[in-house]
Amino acid sequence: MPRQQSWKIQAELPVEYEIIESHGLLDPDNPDLLRLPGGRRGTGTRLVVLDHSVDELYGAEIRSYFSKNKVVVDYLTLPGSEENKSIERVLEVVNKLNEVGTNRLSSPPIVIGGGVVADVVGLAASLYRRGIPFVRVPTTLLGQVDVSVAAKSGINYGGYRNRLGAYTPPPRTLIDRRFLATVPDRQLRNGMGEIFKMALIKDLRLFELLEEYGAELIETRFQDPRAGSTGLPGTVADEVIGRAIAGMAEELQPNLWEKDLQRSVDYGHSFSPLVEMRALPELLHGEAVAMDCIFSALIAADRGLIDDAQLERIIAVARRMGLEPSHPLFCDVALVLDGLADTVRHRDGRQNLPMLTGIGQVCFLNDVTENEIERACAGMGGLLDANAGRPGQRIGSDL
Repeated sequence: MPRQQSWKIQAELPVEYEIIESHGLLDPDNPDLLRLPGGRRGTGTRLVVLDHSVDELYGAEIRSYFSKNKVVVDYLTLPGSEENKSIERVLEVVNKLNEVGTNRLSSPPIVIGGGVVADVVGLAASLYRRGIPFVRVPTTLLGQVDVSVAAKSGINYGGYRNRLGAYTPPPRTLIDRRFLATVPDRQLRNGMGEIFKMALIKDLRLFELLEEYGAELIETRFQDPRAGSTGLPGTVADEVIGRAIAGMAEELQPNLWEKDLQRSVDYGHSFSPLVEMRALPELLHGEAVAMDCIFSALIAADRGLIDDAQLERIIAVARRMGLEPSHPLFCDVALVLDGLADTVRHRDGRQNLPMLTGIGQVCFLNDVTENEIERACAGMGGLLDANAGRPGQRIGSDL
């Protein structure tokens, strides 16, 4: 009879990371960019990864900041478009970490840019020496309200969004609304797609803020009014960004590693990932999420979970913020069903579809049928028809 032995190893890994709003982050007298958690200051050469847009707009200021603080820095600039969220870019960062001679703990790389470069650097950091810390500075609205809270990073692979990734929360994320002053309108609307999602799933007050101020926040780029002006108070921008971040953190913290696959923050992410990838580069992530929110709201209204007045209110707020409610690919029943099938695999065989029961409230469904999908696709087609000839921005335009 063969002999058999077995051993069981059980351990717990405490996880703690901080998200800090720091005004004037690039002021050389502001030490936040140099600090590590616990108040320590990094040592050794620091790798600073920028996306192209950030380098063009803030590169000189960033270099001056580190120079005046006498920090030895090497720089890497990467393209920030979704098509560059790839394994090749991850390896480019890894090669640069080798070249710089990054220490295991004391010289964490700093990534300053949008969600794409944050994901690329986050995955590279998770792989390098089996994991090193990094510092994240999101410069887009999407990055500040969504990426800033997430514990995970991911890259696209094989035609699927975020197919490769890891759970790699940086110990420190720094947010400065000043960066939003130079973000194009379309990218601000892109970030609004994720704020819109958070409002719909859990925060009626946030939805009402978007309803009243969303368009003006985009117009003013979330900046405080100039002294003496009567513009939108900066407290509105603070509340919108703060509620979006706090809501996301509240949802993620109890289930950070996604052991429970029934997640309300997956609202807007059930049908859109495959549509978004098929539409590249025409659709931005937040645009696709907003459309998915409306697609799901059509299913909820079809079931009687929300009434027609709530549905119309949801669509109206999206439009008011310049977010198109539909796209031809959301009318393609076969594609949407393929997207749902992949989502079901991602959720381990269950739909786990977050579905609105009111603005700010959700339930979960596991029995949505092909007929319901077909009706929702038809509804999205109706929204396309309703948009025909409407003034305003078109998908794919930065205007």
